[in-house]
Amino acid sequence: MAKSEKQGLGIKGIDELHFYVHDLERSRDHYVQRLDFTEVAVSSPSFEREQGARASLLEAGNVRFVFMEPLSARARAGESARFLSRHPEGVGRIVLEVEDLRHAHTSLLARGATPLSAIEHAVSEHGAMSWFDIVTALGDTQMRFVQYEQRRSLHPGLMRTGRSPQNRFGIAQIDHVTSNFLTLQPALMWMQEVLGFERYWGIEFHTSDLQHTQDGGSGLKSVVMWDPRSGIKFANNEPAAPAFHASQIYRFCEEHRGPGVQHVALSVADMLSAVRDMRRLGVSFMPTPASYYELLPHRMSVLGVACLDEPLAALAELEILVDGDGTQGYLLQIFLREAAGLFADPEAGPLFIELIQRKGDQGFGAGNFRALFESIERQQGRERAA
Repeated sequence: MAKSEKQGLGIKGIDELHFYVHDLERSRDHYVQRLDFTEVAVSSPSFEREQGARASLLEAGNVRFVFMEPLSARARAGESARFLSRHPEGVGRIVLEVEDLRHAHTSLLARGATPLSAIEHAVSEHGAMSWFDIVTALGDTQMRFVQYEQRRSLHPGLMRTGRSPQNRFGIAQIDHVTSNFLTLQPALMWMQEVLGFERYWGIEFHTSDLQHTQDGGSGLKSVVMWDPRSGIKFANNEPAAPAFHASQIYRFCEEHRGPGVQHVALSVADMLSAVRDMRRLGVSFMPTPASYYELLPHRMSVLGVACLDEPLAALAELEILVDGDGTQGYLLQIFLREAAGLFADPEAGPLFIELIQRKGDQGFGAGNFRALFESIERQQGRERAA
């Protein structure tokens, strides 16, 4: 992987993701009732006046999602309204916590970052914090850098509910964030030259490889960039020719009306238990063909994974994907249905959630990319036919 000579920004991790939505209750209820997130804060009247939106902060483990819905009384005023005037629901801001905000600010401006705000400060009963925003190469998704004075606190204008998060599924943290583009190189260059990230992992594939034909199929090129000090990772995809316009990546950009965040991967402690319990609660996952599990023992043998801790029958029953490297171990992953399908509403957007459990392997399921593509395309075909 290529090494960057740039000094790090002092990133500690992904602090929050801000989702801009048309229906706050719909999103909140899904994450609270189906994924066992806890609503720990809501917007105050002052927040709603200033932002032109109402908000709900949900937590599970170290994961923080903020959902914001524009208020009709100020339809054009806030950032969530501006985002939703161009896109369906999705991730409008990625918040990164840093050790030294002024160092991050000075470094980013020196590298040509485009600021959206100066450094701002706030002190409340929740604690003191400082932050600033920049434009990104991730479409209309912005990036915020934040520093907390002593402890992780709430952004100004949010009020605590008094509830303590205790996620029954063992959701621990954001493993990675994946974005889709029609062309990848500008985003990779921005991450390298402005953020100082390094290339971590990559893959190119096309389903026509299996068919030995250049007609039909779909594919992608994927490159993961990371900050070595904090370990945060951003995966980035572009469609592959032939059949460029048939690629799931192209379709995402069409449905999202531009590049943006495709999915967010959440780590869990026990995949089998989490998925089994989520299915009982009515969580809908992308389907996996039975043939995948018929071929799995041979594929694991080729990869050098001697044995799995999980019974093959249980993996097949729950439709959990497996990938790995015999030198490191393996990983388990599964993908929830995209929001538009979950809510039967195209304006809910093509964003989806991935669950991942790493058992030594630090890759991104290279062998599962084709299965994911086929799964998404089958599900989309069913929905178009319905």
